Amino acid sequence: MKPVRMLSLLATLLFAGTDLFAQHHYQVIKSFPVFGMGKWDYIALGPDGNLYVSNRNRVNIINKNTGDSVGVISNTDGVHGIAFVASLNKGYTSNGSANNVTVFDIKTHKELRQITTGENPDAIFYEPWSGKIITCNGRSKDLSVIDPKTDKVVVTIRVEGRPETAVADGKGMVYVNIEDKSEIVAVDIKSNTVVHRWSLAPAEGPTGLAFDRSTQRLFAGCDNMLVVLNAVNGKIVAKLPIGDGCDGVALDNSTKEIFTSNGEGTMTVIKEITANDFSVEETVTTQKSARTIAIDESTHTIYLPAVELEPATEPGKHPAAKPGTFSVLVVK
Repeated sequence: MKPVRMLSLLATLLFAGTDLFAQHHYQVIKSFPVFGMGKWDYIALGPDGNLYVSNRNRVNIINKNTGDSVGVISNTDGVHGIAFVASLNKGYTSNGSANNVTVFDIKTHKELRQITTGENPDAIFYEPWSGKIITCNGRSKDLSVIDPKTDKVVVTIRVEGRPETAVADGKGMVYVNIEDKSEIVAVDIKSNTVVHRWSLAPAEGPTGLAFDRSTQRLFAGCDNMLVVLNAVNGKIVAKLPIGDGCDGVALDNSTKEIFTSNGEGTMTVIKEITANDFSVEETVTTQKSARTIAIDESTHTIYLPAVELEPATEPGKHPAAKPGTFSVLVVK
């Protein structure tokens, strides 16, 4: 065979191999067993480099590399999420059943105090412009803004709908998924008021939410659809198909990839090519029930809590978790 033809063949094989690699880029490489009841919501990567896994009435803290137990935050009835203020060495958990927040010491994991919030606090996050901790309260349909210096609620912001989760732009604006109205509201933390309400129709049930500050794009995980929204004017930029049962969205800022954790047992990977151009890269098989997500952008590793499920006993009823099967899937 002539050298030119050989080089052409090698190039063809190389590009084919690259495409094949792109289609199988991410996979579950291991899982960490976690002691607990198999009822969970959010998982978070702490400033200490450990994983904080919500687990019914406690938070399990595990080593992100080995899965070894590092500690436990107790007295967190119906815990949903975990947030941190690293400069004060404090962590905060949103306790949905208790209508409060548990404050703990990040180094010792000891409880410092509890703070009463709105009803059924779900997502919780740190807002960097104001330096506040904010909870999304599903039942009372508002946000509780907590000053971590005093650990007191300083203001309550009505959002007129069930806030599922929220992200901050770092400049005083907060964007909140309103699950029961299929919209995103923009909240100005400088005035503590809702300044915009943007519809996500025809998408329904927004849950997970991520934000690219460099392109001003919001990524809302809805029922079988990821909606990309312009955070400046609220216009829908793109709608992309994802798996069923999404409850979490994460963004890797360096690779410009968006990940949706789908409870059906998949993870959808979407590439942000430009601010207005997106494509589905691949669908990764995970495990049924793996619906929430956390990402370690320093290592491009993704973590998904999951549990093995018993066979469904009644139509429309969620199957029970198999005892002793709660784990965190590691995807890379």
